[in-house]
Amino acid sequence: MNSDKSRIEKIIDQINAVNAKKIALLLVIGFACYHGILHVRYGTNSCKWLLSDGRYKGDQEWQPYGCMLHRYTKIDTRKCLRYLAFYGTKTHFIFVGDKRIQDLYMTFVNHLKQEEEVMLIPLQDVTKNLTHIDNKLKLKVEFFGISFVSKLMVDKFRQWQVSKEAPSVIIGGCALEPIKISNASLGMVEEYKVNLTRLVQPISKLHKRKTKILWALQEPVNPDKLKLDVQMINNEVIDLYNKAAIEILHYTEAELWRSLKLVGEGMISESPDGIYLAPRPLQYDIQILLNMYCNDYMNFNDGTCCSSMEQYTMLQVVTFAILCICVTVAVVMILHRLVMQWKGRPIHEYNQLPENEFQTQTAAPGSYYNLFGSLAKMALIMSYFFVCDRTNFFMKENKYYSEFSFWLPIGYVTVLGLFFTEDSKYTKVLHRDQLNEWKGWMQLVILVYHITGASRILPINMHIKVLISAYLFLLGYEQFCCVWQRGDIGIVSFFRVLFQLNFMTVTLCLCMNRPYQFYYFVPLLSFWYLMTYCFMAFPPHITAQNSENNVMQYFYLLIKFIVLFTVITILFMSEVFFEKVFVTRPWKALFVTTDDDIREWWFRWKLDRYSIMYGMSFAVILLLAQRYNIYDDNNHSNLFSRGLALTGTLAAIMGIGCYIIITFLCSSELECSEIHSYIVFIPIVGYIVLRNISGILRTRYSSLFAWFGEISLELFISQYHIWLAADTHGVLVLIPGYPVLNVMITSFIFVCASHEVHRLTKVLLPYAVPADWKCVLRNFILFLAILVPIGINDGMF
Repeated sequence: MNSDKSRIEKIIDQINAVNAKKIALLLVIGFACYHGILHVRYGTNSCKWLLSDGRYKGDQEWQPYGCMLHRYTKIDTRKCLRYLAFYGTKTHFIFVGDKRIQDLYMTFVNHLKQEEEVMLIPLQDVTKNLTHIDNKLKLKVEFFGISFVSKLMVDKFRQWQVSKEAPSVIIGGCALEPIKISNASLGMVEEYKVNLTRLVQPISKLHKRKTKILWALQEPVNPDKLKLDVQMINNEVIDLYNKAAIEILHYTEAELWRSLKLVGEGMISESPDGIYLAPRPLQYDIQILLNMYCNDYMNFNDGTCCSSMEQYTMLQVVTFAILCICVTVAVVMILHRLVMQWKGRPIHEYNQLPENEFQTQTAAPGSYYNLFGSLAKMALIMSYFFVCDRTNFFMKENKYYSEFSFWLPIGYVTVLGLFFTEDSKYTKVLHRDQLNEWKGWMQLVILVYHITGASRILPINMHIKVLISAYLFLLGYEQFCCVWQRGDIGIVSFFRVLFQLNFMTVTLCLCMNRPYQFYYFVPLLSFWYLMTYCFMAFPPHITAQNSENNVMQYFYLLIKFIVLFTVITILFMSEVFFEKVFVTRPWKALFVTTDDDIREWWFRWKLDRYSIMYGMSFAVILLLAQRYNIYDDNNHSNLFSRGLALTGTLAAIMGIGCYIIITFLCSSELECSEIHSYIVFIPIVGYIVLRNISGILRTRYSSLFAWFGEISLELFISQYHIWLAADTHGVLVLIPGYPVLNVMITSFIFVCASHEVHRLTKVLLPYAVPADWKCVLRNFILFLAILVPIGINDGMF
């Protein structure tokens, strides 16, 4: 029959959000099993990953396998050692081996020395023992030049095992001299094995005394650079020595430092003589040592190698216990329904019809099955968030920036968005489809910016700040237009907006043990929404209806703008007054970070302090121009005549171009940020003009970008934990070793989770904020009753 769908059409019908989420769930379960098997087989100790494997990324930065490497500066290193010294720990590093180990010692000591101290230079006499002592740090670093695994080396290990204070770390390794003296004889390899066997017992005794022993595998040589007297040292023989070390020491307490070999192998072309490493790979080796030794004490966000899992709090335990109860209740309800269905008595549900075209059809409030089912799904999603970013179950890697890695996905997303261009049913300036499209493409650009770590590039950094300002601009514009046209400033609509903005964030604060200010975007939106609401609600109430025949209403509106501008400016001009306002209890906890610092909020607030006013002012200008027929957007034609349209287009292009030029001329982020708040409206208004002045552009939109725009808030918040990692400092890794495929898979799961949270927020909205204002106040009082004990525990009161 003609009415039957073809096979292709049936397949297309199956491509929807519901099925995508099912696939995402299966992927999560599959990767959980995969990583569980990895942990059972190889253990959960990320120190083994750090010391065993890794790769060079496109920027020639070393990336350990499955964990994040913190880049220790001299200040960071001394801070770590000072911390250990304060608690009475003496740090004693011992380097024992040949010239390669001596180079490691030299690089390590030079990294420890302060700028005014004389740097060590490499010595040719390998047999000379060296010592570096820093009494302030309770630090001692020694080098023992022993080029053979011989009785001398064994005796040294025996001395350390019976010494009064056992060394903290011993780094050993040698092979070049035996190869050279024996002319690459295989007999020397056997002797090397025998002598390594004699080290097993002292290594075991030292391990019991909490000494960490690293045996460095030998890096390959570059045959093209070798001199005649060392050409017998070849990579085949070096591999035999490495194989011997692996066979003898694999089952001992010594750690085989395999990644040192990989670091050297990846940069062997930079070796000055074909044998010894260049400064850069030596620096990477020292970074590996410092991450191994310091990470668990310093807890740097971007250093997860050798770092223990963050301890959970009682609040997290209580939160997940409540969520578990919701899951249990939901499971019982599902089983009850299945039993009733089996008995032939299915339960019928009644859905609440949407109040307008923008609402979705949901189960009527009062359906406990719908309520607990939604909370159970939220509990499962929060569990995934917790496992991804508060445990070491899934792997994490450092971000990687390059021009190619940033601009390629931007270009790809742009082309893909244009491919899904459709006609809109709206013709108005900044209609709903266009607003969602704008939010969508901005959010995708911000995501690429975050995952690539492009914040170090000043022009890109400043353009992302424009996008954040544009969100606030649109918030002011939309809220003003909504109240102006509908006159709704009721308590119900107020709490509905606040709930939709904050539901996910508050849940994450409770589950992930992070302050509200950590998710800075939501506090910004919530605060400025509150300011907009107060602006519109404060008498006199000015709407389209009461201002139509009363010009004085515009004068009152102007007074409101002046008052708002004055309040913002006074707060900006006195940072002391600003702090006194925002660090007042009990709302102090909403604006400070974990270390009780308000500087982050101060920086974010002042950067976009006028953006909400720009949005409301633009709304006023647009509404008045529409009222007095200055332009016509009721059809598909251009807004103005050809001459005005061309002038407006050129002015918009020049405005955007001027802002771009300014970002390139700024010498620092601080300098750019100082002028940002005064000129940010120029590129925003410029974009609006370019997007709307032509009828063809105004009435078409990208459905793909608009779809992402619908869930832009959830995407912004979810990325912190299930796409990025370590509180946005790294990248979540589900498929180690395949970065492109990994980003594709994690992005798919991340988008599906964000969409589901967006849907659940809408489902739970009528339960949290009913249509009756009395019930809303009741729920708000209950929320405060829950918040007060938490606040008392956290010092809010």
